[in-house]
Amino acid sequence: MLRKVIQIADRFVNTIIVGFCILLILYGGYGLWDSAQIGKQAESQVYQTYKPDDKLSFEKLRKINSEVFGWLTVENTHIDYPLVQGKDNSKYVNTDVKGKFSLSGSLFLDYQNHKGFSDMNNIIYGHHMDKDAMFGELEYFQNQKYFEEHKYGTLYYEGKWHSIEIFSFLHVDAYDEVIYNVSMKDESERLVYLDYIKTYAQHFRELNFQPEDRYVVLSTCTSTSTNGRHVLVGRILQ
Repeated sequence: MLRKVIQIADRFVNTIIVGFCILLILYGGYGLWDSAQIGKQAESQVYQTYKPDDKLSFEKLRKINSEVFGWLTVENTHIDYPLVQGKDNSKYVNTDVKGKFSLSGSLFLDYQNHKGFSDMNNIIYGHHMDKDAMFGELEYFQNQKYFEEHKYGTLYYEGKWHSIEIFSFLHVDAYDEVIYNVSMKDESERLVYLDYIKTYAQHFRELNFQPEDRYVVLSTCTSTSTNGRHVLVGRILQ
């Protein structure tokens, strides 16, 4: 009798163990599937049909979400996305350009900047993601050769494309008061800004800087520090 009880108990325990293992496998499989879905939603090719090479297509996207206002491309990379701007810098951390919840978020302009990039310093934020999605490729600019081979980008806003000359790559803190200063106004602040970048940049390209210059900063998290940021800086041309 005792032996039979032990056999039943043994089968019961084995069933629980097998069931637990199956649950772990299913949970792991779901995690992989979920990560793949997040990555897929973040790929730039998902949005290419809306690119403002065709203004009608771009307007279709703006009808879906009126906070879409522009487009950013960094040449010879996968950075090729619509731009949005919310009423704060939190909304588009977990919201896609169509206004739906998404862990991959969007590329968004700092809420304090003007959509016409008329400010001296304009900040665009995006997640650092795997498979070169969103701003995942910014870390490649740490490499001197990569930095030298990727000098240009384009910005679309107010119905026109504008060129970007990339001139610096830095590692900074998320609370850096110089890099993330969107209220620069005068020439003295601009010179302090450029001197600061030149001093602390990992890579810097000297340009013929002018008092009327406007800059764009692409910012993303690093994987090595909670408050660390990869920052790519360019000058906006007409």
